Amino acid sequence: MRTTLHPWRLPMRLRFRGLTVREGLLLRVDGPDGETGWGEWSPFAEYGAEEAAAWLRCAREAAAGDWPDPVRHSVPVNATVPAIEADRARALVAASGCTTAKVKVAEPGQDLDADADRVAAVRDALGPAGHVRIDANGAWDLDTAVDALARLDRAAGGLEYAEQPCATVEDLAALRRRTHVPIAADESIRRAADPYRVRDLEAADVAVLKVQPLGGVRACLRIAEDIGLPVVVSSAVESSIGLAAGVALAASLPDLPHACGLGTATLLSRDLVEQPLLPRDGALPVLPAGPGPGSAALAAAEVTAERDAWWRGRYDDVAALLDGRR
Repeated sequence: MRTTLHPWRLPMRLRFRGLTVREGLLLRVDGPDGETGWGEWSPFAEYGAEEAAAWLRCAREAAAGDWPDPVRHSVPVNATVPAIEADRARALVAASGCTTAKVKVAEPGQDLDADADRVAAVRDALGPAGHVRIDANGAWDLDTAVDALARLDRAAGGLEYAEQPCATVEDLAALRRRTHVPIAADESIRRAADPYRVRDLEAADVAVLKVQPLGGVRACLRIAEDIGLPVVVSSAVESSIGLAAGVALAASLPDLPHACGLGTATLLSRDLVEQPLLPRDGALPVLPAGPGPGSAALAAAEVTAERDAWWRGRYDDVAALLDGRR
């Protein structure tokens, strides 16, 4: 088996969680029969080797084509709304074709008034039948979260759920007992030493699973079965090659009661494949295999020599850790 590495860099259409570009590395695996598979490895730059190792397990699984059989042909997805002005948020959601929207709130430098205006604009775009969820990325303390959820729930005309309103599992558990808004756990699962504390402390109503940070599709399926909560599959702002792994997970879950956060290719100004995984009528198709990039797509995402060397060096370090060579 021979592995080929392709570092890449893509600009984003909108600033999202402080990012204006997305970077990563593609793995291409050549098997003995000459067939090739593709996997994406794109841990954020600040992540250390141990955390990035789970992302590499996912990329290797994808490159090997080791995904379970799907049980559905399409996956419903939400529109993703960055911390932008209310009018832009309304237009983005109206153009998305989605009936669910996830709205970023608690952005540094913004206040609750701006969040409430954005949430209200999204409700206006979706209409009364749509679903509005918010994501605070753990920014609030417990008392702030109680007050903020009450305000944003009113602005939304009812929130579907609030994703990671507080940073700790203990605060999520306490908050869940002080609000009627359902709570979803993200970082408390994917960045936790023990993802099952969310279950054990009854800290969430929904589990948000991201396939790269949790080590791949099969690893996520085990977590979904063991954690015993409704699952929403979300992205880590990957290219369409990385998103294909998330779609494979969502397609193989026995139950999928909520729209998934996998429509994020729209945040990139271009992609690594000729036909990006873009939502149509609020859903993504389930592909028989992950899409492979063409030479033109790779050329359009070339990195500088310095970043190329950085990604290859990082890969060597994490692969050595994962394979027990250091």
